[in-house]
Amino acid sequence: MSRTDFIGQGKTIGIIGGGQLGQMMAISAKYSGMKVITLDPTPNCPCGQVADDQIVANYSDTSAIEELAERSDVLTYEFENVDLKALEDVKDKVAIPQGTKLLYITKHRIREKDFLRSAGCQTAPYIPVKNKSDLQAAVKTIGYNCVLKTCEGGYDGHGQEVLHSDADLTNDHIKQILSTGDCILEGWVPFKVEASVMVARNAMGEVSVFPVSENYNKDEILHMSIVPARISPDVYQKAQKIAVQIAEAIDLRGILGVEMFILNNGEIYINELAPRPHNSGHYSIEACNFSQFDLHDRAICNWPLPKIKLMSKVVMVNVLGQHVAGIHKIIAEKRGWHFHDYGKAEIRHNRKMGHVTILTDNIAKTISDINATHIWDR
Repeated sequence: MSRTDFIGQGKTIGIIGGGQLGQMMAISAKYSGMKVITLDPTPNCPCGQVADDQIVANYSDTSAIEELAERSDVLTYEFENVDLKALEDVKDKVAIPQGTKLLYITKHRIREKDFLRSAGCQTAPYIPVKNKSDLQAAVKTIGYNCVLKTCEGGYDGHGQEVLHSDADLTNDHIKQILSTGDCILEGWVPFKVEASVMVARNAMGEVSVFPVSENYNKDEILHMSIVPARISPDVYQKAQKIAVQIAEAIDLRGILGVEMFILNNGEIYINELAPRPHNSGHYSIEACNFSQFDLHDRAICNWPLPKIKLMSKVVMVNVLGQHVAGIHKIIAEKRGWHFHDYGKAEIRHNRKMGHVTILTDNIAKTISDINATHIWDR
């Protein structure tokens, strides 16, 4: 690809997936003068609410994928579980800058770990597992604590289980995970900080890297991100450098989320990759000169990429289904809080319904203010 792959204003971005990531991607695209069509099975999905049009169909509907390709100038996606064959089948009809290699690697944990090792990154020790006997043998090699995960389809803690002792090998969730087929057993990483870095790259090879986010989970779902991460300058720069290293190794087009574990000694282990915008990058909408969604759209359209500047310290906290009522009660009280509602029709426990972004000069006080609402108490 070269500068001739520039996709200008007025052209159409087709987005496979209509959730909140697609919604924020579409909003950014509309600000930039682009048109947007999304494909999603749910009528009036979050992305469909802001896009120019929505094709209501299942992701496995090949004729719908073909229609999206024919009506778009460039095709992208907002989640990993995209049909690779469907993308291959339409690559002659529409530009797909991200290609299928990125998805092929990141949608399967063993392929992803193998790639990361080949790119010179450290990861937790891991062993492929297909059945109970494989698991028992892998545990003897890796030891406790360890984590059994499905190789495909897991998100927000789904499809994984932490093993602490032999007693855990027989629980029903372990049996359920093993029944999915390909699995992976990973060693436990004794991290000090869980972090992530968003990195974007276009077809001209320009790279832009975002600040390092310090992340905290509840029930395996991202709860809070603090930016900039409270780590040493050397480790901070190292984290950003590794993200760029991965982007170059995978020949990235678009944006990539690099999730990592930072140890007490400053060593960095890469946990996993997200071949799209990521929940931990939402802070960038208010806190940076360009958001992660701006950079993704610019990168897939082969626009020049700006250097990212953090305009303010920031805390981002997720709003799940069980938090919605509490958020509604405090909107009139919190003058400096940015409230994002994704417009999902059904409120469910642990479903991501929105997020709150708070620009701040005092991280500790802001966290205290968040906790004082008791909205996010367990």
